Amino acid sequence: MDWDKLRVFHAVAEAGSLTHAGETLHLSQSAVSRQIRGLEEHLGVTLFHRHARGLILTEQGELLREATRDMTRKLVAASARIRDSKDEVFGQLRVTTTVGFGAMWLTPRLPRFFGEFPDISVDLLMTENVLDLPMREADVAIRMREPQQADLIRRPLFDVTMRFYASKAYVERHGAPQTEEELRAHRLISFSPNARQPAPVGFWINAQLELAHRSTLLMNNYFAMLQAAEHALGVAILPDYLAVDHPELTLVAPRLHSPAFTVYFAYPEELRRSRRVEVFRDFIAAEVETFRAAT
Repeated sequence: MDWDKLRVFHAVAEAGSLTHAGETLHLSQSAVSRQIRGLEEHLGVTLFHRHARGLILTEQGELLREATRDMTRKLVAASARIRDSKDEVFGQLRVTTTVGFGAMWLTPRLPRFFGEFPDISVDLLMTENVLDLPMREADVAIRMREPQQADLIRRPLFDVTMRFYASKAYVERHGAPQTEEELRAHRLISFSPNARQPAPVGFWINAQLELAHRSTLLMNNYFAMLQAAEHALGVAILPDYLAVDHPELTLVAPRLHSPAFTVYFAYPEELRRSRRVEVFRDFIAAEVETFRAAT
């Protein structure tokens, strides 16, 4: 089969639209349509059902998409390995992590990485969704739970615990609660219980919100919660890794905290020899050691 036609088919299958595939491939819709029609004629099958909302793969189309996905993944991985020099480190590295960790722990440390490896471009994909590393949606993941996908190399980095923090200004005005009973007199700033969290932590957060007799402030972003705590809006439930970089926060109710959960560094087995992944992994490991020494 003609690889150019297969490449076009794969783009259409992933996009579900001739127009969107054409935009990705920088081809006109008519050119994309001709390639698909030519492939269908060559194979003697119909690959797509056409309807008003777009394109749906036929059974034969689904079989071909599985093959082109595997081919594309292997080509991308081979290209990455070829570009990785034994002596030089350059190119793009796609790193996925959560919004809170990426914005408030990783980003402030990246200047040291770029200082050592100026020819690497980092595409930081901050999302609560779990991206598919074997399908090359990202090269590296830093996640708040152990990855469940197969064919991944995973490395535990450090444990995180949710604790209660308030600004020093808040404590001066309202005092520092030490017990559950004392916390009832304070406004809690919390990550929304409906947002995605590691299960033990989610249960613990829900339990803390039930003890609050006063109003609570719910958010779906740790950066916003940090801002709220710094502006003395209440007592915030935050991951303890934030305290190291924000000395204006002070720990309250120190005996009350969530179960610990582990942050993991993961990447596909096929990138085991990638120099970009290797130097980023070693950089994160060194930063974790510095972080641990400060806690």
